[in-house]
Parts: sequence; structure tokens; C-alpha cells
Amino acid sequence: MSSDSKEHPTTSPDHQLPAPTSEQREHQNHKGVRIIVWVVILLIFAVAFFLIMRQHATTAKKPSRRGAGGTTTITTATAQKGDIGVYLDAIGTVTPVHTASITSQVNGIVTAVHYQEGQIVRQGAPLIDIDSRTYRATLLQAQGILERDQNILAQAKMDLVRYRDAWNRNAIPKQTLDDQEKIVLQDEGTVKNDQGAVQFDQVQVDYCHITAPFTGRVGLRLVDPGNVVQSSGGTTLAVVTQIQPITAIFTIAEDNLGQVQPRLHQQAKLPVYAFDRTSLNKIATGSLLTLDNLIDTTTGTVKARALFDNKNGVLFPNEFINTRLLVNTLHDVTLIPSSAVQHNGQESFVYIIQNNVAHVRSVKPGVTDDNTTQVEGINPGDVVADSSFEKLQDNAKVIISKKPIPASTTTGSEAP
Repeated sequence: MSSDSKEHPTTSPDHQLPAPTSEQREHQNHKGVRIIVWVVILLIFAVAFFLIMRQHATTAKKPSRRGAGGTTTITTATAQKGDIGVYLDAIGTVTPVHTASITSQVNGIVTAVHYQEGQIVRQGAPLIDIDSRTYRATLLQAQGILERDQNILAQAKMDLVRYRDAWNRNAIPKQTLDDQEKIVLQDEGTVKNDQGAVQFDQVQVDYCHITAPFTGRVGLRLVDPGNVVQSSGGTTLAVVTQIQPITAIFTIAEDNLGQVQPRLHQQAKLPVYAFDRTSLNKIATGSLLTLDNLIDTTTGTVKARALFDNKNGVLFPNEFINTRLLVNTLHDVTLIPSSAVQHNGQESFVYIIQNNVAHVRSVKPGVTDDNTTQVEGINPGDVVADSSFEKLQDNAKVIISKKPIPASTTTGSEAP
């Protein structure tokens, strides 16, 4: 064999490569299966991603049922032209005009209690009697001394008349007449002193019979017959509170004084309404009486007093109430339900309904009274949406319902 044949041997059938074993074939099959699985997974992810993107694109292009392409069932309200009051709300305390805690001015034993607990007593009605016998005896003595000294004065005056006649006839010296004149003056002073003693003793006797200082309601009984009272003891015998009329004290912020003071200077009668604790039931109507003369620097408020006739007795002393002071009344303004006004941050708007289509309209809310708000930006007669706001947007088609929309409908589901 030549050298060329050695360098380039010819492959013969006896020298073929060995065939792959079963393990190699199984490994190759597993590798191919894994490749196929990964390809299938990638295809599934690709198809899913394509479907999701297509769904988003379809949703973005599809008209929303909340928008112009959908229909929402709503209730409406019509803007009205009318008057509305400007109120200042505050918590107040019912305060009697007069309250008297009656104590004894003399020493003695209580002989009678004439009032009943909770009774309405008139001015001058008897309340309590204290034993006055010792004071009456002292008064009688003072009256006797006064009568004696009055007669002495009368005698001195008669002598003065005689001395003047004698002096005119030059029968007595001038000194005698002058002395008699001074004696008369001394007796007059004694009589005045006696009159003062009688008056003092009479006052002591009067103190033994205690009467109501004004018409009002008396409280619970504090003493009984037989109790000993002292003028210096400070024991309260009865408490009388005037309840008709009655007042209420409440506070006004200093920022609102500019609204209230000019009206008071004009002597305007500003109504004040008293409500119960829930602020739902009006229990009395009165008027603003006056303002305090200084501002409380700790709270920035000033006290105000309102007067109520309280003929039905619904206001009770020291009762807490809610007060509403009517400062002013706006006339001929546009009024809509407060629930129709929507807010977006600092902006307020309403949905104007025209030809069954909702249009957003910016408004400027003003005074609110109960469930009514004064607004600027719409006209009386405009129809505004009053429900289903979570489904509404500009240019949305609506169906006006005459019946109230159920709460579950307005907050959860969409209208057909």
C-alpha cells in the first residue's frame, strides 16, 4: 500500500461508526420532549398575552355604560327660586332670668312651710313662717317709747308757743325762749331715733314671714316646721326660679360678629330657635336679647343671651339645647336639595338633565338650611340629578324615575 493510501484511508463497511445505545436514544427523546414542552408553554403565554391586550383594547374602545353609550336610572329635582335663612348654630344652656336662694335674716324656729315642692308660686305668696313673738314684743316696746317721746315733743312745742307769747310781752328773758327752742329740737331728734327703732323692729317681724320675691317655680323642700334657723347660718330655706320668661346663653364665634352686631345696632329682632339634643325637634322660639361685652380669648367666642317666653314650660333651667340664630334672610335665590351638589376636591358641580342627557355644570354653593342649599351657576327651573351619582358622568344618557332609587341600586349595581 502506498503512502497516499495510508494518509487517506478508504472507509469500508467493516470500519463504520458504532450505533447509539438505548440510553443515548432515550436521552435524546427526553431532550426533544422538553424542547416541545417549552415551546408549547411559550406559545400559551404568547396567546394569553395577546388575548389580554386585545381585551384591554376592546374595553377601551367599547362605550362605557356609565358614559354616553349607557343608560342610568335616576331621580331628579327642580331648582326653585325662593328665600333661605342664614343661621348660626351653637350649643346653649337654659338660664333663668331670676333665681333666688332664700335664707333666714332672723334667728328662730320654723313654724310653717306653706309651699309644695315644684309649685308655681306668685310674687308675694307665703313660703315660710318663723316664730316672731320675741320680735313682736321688741316692736311693741319700741312703739311705746316712740309714743312717750312724741308726747314729750308735743309738750315741748306747747311750751315754746307760750314762751314766744311771753317774750312778745317782754315777760321772760330771751335766753329762756332760746332754751325752749333747743329743747324742742332735741325732742324731735329723740322721736326720729324712736321711729328708726320701730322701723327696724318691724323689719325683723316682717323677716319672720317669708314670701316669694317673684313669680316662679319653687324647688324641693329644704326645711321643715320645728327646724331652728340662724341669720348667720347660711341655711337655704327655699329656691325660687323664674321660668316664664326664661333665657338661654350660647356662644358666637368672633368671626361672625360682623353679621350679628350691625343687625343689633339696627334694633332688628333676630329670631333664635331652640332644638333638642338631636337637633331634629324645634322646642321653642325666642329672640336675641344681647351680646356680652367682651370676647373670650381662650375660645375666640362671645356669649349671647336669647329670651324665650316659655309659656309651655318646655325649657328647663340649666338644660343643654341646640340653638339656631337667624342672622339674615336671602331673598329670590336659586335653591336645590343639598344631596344634588357633588364635590370634586375644591370644586362643586351638579348634573343638569336636558333631553334625558346629564351634563356637568359647575356651581358655587352658598347658604345651607336643613336639606336645601343656595347655589350660583344654574337657573330656577333647571332639572338636576338627585341620585345614582356613582354611575353618572358628562353626557351620560339617563332615565328619569318618579320613584326613589333603592339604596342597593344607587350604590352597587348599574341601571339597565
